[in-house]
Amino acid sequence: MTDTNPTTTTRTEVIAAEPVESLAAMLDIEVPYGAGDPVPPLWHWMYLLDRRRQSDLGTDGHPTSGIPAPPGPGRRRMFAGGRVTTYRPLVIGTEATKVTSIARTVEKEGRTGPLTFVTVLQQITQGGELAVREEQDIVYRAPGTGALPHAPEPPAPPAGPTLRLDVDERMLFRFSALTYNTHRIHYDLGYVPSEGYDGLVIHGPLQALMMGDHLRREGISLVGRTFGYRLVSPMVGPQTFTVVPGQDGLERGAESRSAAGAVCAVSTVSEADTPR
Repeated sequence: MTDTNPTTTTRTEVIAAEPVESLAAMLDIEVPYGAGDPVPPLWHWMYLLDRRRQSDLGTDGHPTSGIPAPPGPGRRRMFAGGRVTTYRPLVIGTEATKVTSIARTVEKEGRTGPLTFVTVLQQITQGGELAVREEQDIVYRAPGTGALPHAPEPPAPPAGPTLRLDVDERMLFRFSALTYNTHRIHYDLGYVPSEGYDGLVIHGPLQALMMGDHLRREGISLVGRTFGYRLVSPMVGPQTFTVVPGQDGLERGAESRSAAGAVCAVSTVSEADTPR
């Protein structure tokens, strides 16, 4: 169920088992998904989704209205990063509610032209308590701007455990479906040049999820902590990318690196603020 007004969207649904089962199958791992089991941190991105009508979508696949809405015709949307605070895991089999609003909007001038930064605030409650507080940073580029700059030469990755993910067209399709993401840069090879890419774009949230999941698999909890992530440069595929410890060690965060070694996303871990 969704209620919408111009500034806030509220959606309530039961946290079902099937999305966790589906993502675990996509990643070829085993995760408990029975009633009462916790949803792993960051896996909440498969729940409480904005399921828009086909007629609401623009030519790029994104909705043309709602939260956030493009600031002008032809503006191209990029996911820049965000911050996720997990106060408590969502529990499978219990109803939860997500409230979405715009936290702030900032206009800037970048190397590729005018930029509009929109920060979307999402708060998920379950059982009357705040479980997840998240800010997502969305960037809108002006139409007609050229290709994005390439990543700078990266430093050597620190020593420590690594996690690899082999991403092909099938996985791009499945992750788009699981997160209800219709942006054409992830599945339409004929469309991607119009947004300045030379291949299908591997989802920023998939890279962020794998950085967070690397911590989880190594026994580093994100509960009671804030996971911040920033997309540094586009990763185009298909390819196998690698998650490595961050420059300050895995306890403090991780990096997502392309097959060529470029740093495409970085993350940090810090103690959570008091819920508000």
